[in-house]
Amino acid sequence: MRKRDIPELIQRLDQMFPNAQCELVHHSPFTLLVATMLSAQTTDEMVNRVTKDLFQSYDQPEQYAAMSQEELEKHIRRIGLFRSKAKHIIAMSKILLEEYHGEVPQTREELVKLPGVGRKTANVVISNAFHVPAIAVDTHVDRVSKRLGLSKWKDSVLEVEKNLMKLIPQEEWTQTHHRLIFLGRYQCKAQNPQCADCQLLDLCREGLKRMKNADLVENT
Repeated sequence: MRKRDIPELIQRLDQMFPNAQCELVHHSPFTLLVATMLSAQTTDEMVNRVTKDLFQSYDQPEQYAAMSQEELEKHIRRIGLFRSKAKHIIAMSKILLEEYHGEVPQTREELVKLPGVGRKTANVVISNAFHVPAIAVDTHVDRVSKRLGLSKWKDSVLEVEKNLMKLIPQEEWTQTHHRLIFLGRYQCKAQNPQCADCQLLDLCREGLKRMKNADLVENT
């Protein structure tokens, strides 16, 4: 995609998904951190089902730090990788108590030092809990960025993030991140993307290629 097309892309995404926001249910920086850690390789919908009951009884780092891994596993076993996630959440909670007075740190650099917290999780937390501009690249953002030509197919997740940060104005990072997620989740799906009905089709190299190939098949 040409850099001059970026303002048009941002405007259309705004029109398509004006209410895009983090869909992980939370009520504090800590519960957002836990929910985001649980969301790795799992849908937000599944995480919300689990945390609906979990957060009613456990929503403070003190409570998780006092739990055994087996006990936490019972609460989150419907989620993929629940054993390692339970281990990391308990260890993370203990560090918050020992080093941060029970508060979630507000910088990416501090967050990624916590067990089980990668760059994507840290970006989600700083942008949604502390309103720091950031772009979290999940599977949806990675896919649609490459389909739109905002990044190359061979690019790593970190390279995709850096490309988006260069192309998109900083004040638009957080909201554009949410809208790219919604685009990937509800329109530009991994299987059977809805190219024909997409308002970004004329800006999308992958969509135009798909539509051209579909026309060729239909006309043979």
